[in-house]
Amino acid sequence: MLGARVQLKGWQQAAVAFGSAFGALLDPRRADLIATLGEITGKPAFERVLQRMKNSAEGREVLLERPRVISSQVSHAWDMPQNTFGAAYAQFMRSRNFSPDDRPPVRFMDTDELAYVATRAREVHDFWHVLFGLPTNLIGETALKVIEFEQMFLPMCMLSVVGGSARFSEKQRTLFVQHYFPWAAKAGLKCTDLISVYYEEHFHEDLEEVRRNWGILPCPSPKKSSV
Repeated sequence: MLGARVQLKGWQQAAVAFGSAFGALLDPRRADLIATLGEITGKPAFERVLQRMKNSAEGREVLLERPRVISSQVSHAWDMPQNTFGAAYAQFMRSRNFSPDDRPPVRFMDTDELAYVATRAREVHDFWHVLFGLPTNLIGETALKVIEFEQMFLPMCMLSVVGGSARFSEKQRTLFVQHYFPWAAKAGLKCTDLISVYYEEHFHEDLEEVRRNWGILPCPSPKKSSV
């Protein structure tokens, strides 16, 4: 079940967006504020994503069945054989002590359908970490935001890239500009329309095979280790 929707007038949306942006700037760890800002500023982009999903056979299946990346629906990934996409996802979550249930609910979309699309975009984030082989540190998250922007054109993704870059050390910034950003810019354009993929139906498949099928270009190891 999706979170309860909140209907806002134009000036209210602007006020919420400003408050969320200011709060997130003061404390970048506030995932709820970042998510709210993404919803308020991303409605036109989510509408385009919805149309793309409707134009895809697999995307239409996702919209029809509305799978959720929550413990009760993806726990079978933990039982998948080694080298499968599902096993790689389970290992990713287990090694970081992450839970699929930790993401804040979508609240500011105008329709149930758009709310689901925004929820889906939020919940497949960790699948993309696994597929692209990106760490969950600041530099890895910022690189993934480049790919997310190229895939969905959400303004918040680009704002996150700018915000993340501003928090880099000099060494991290050099590594990002010379290694991660060029790779992410290429990878985001090379792969399939990832928001339309029904990931849960591919848990049993070999990780490298799904990467090939979806045109995924995993992140190569940088010549110099990140900090």
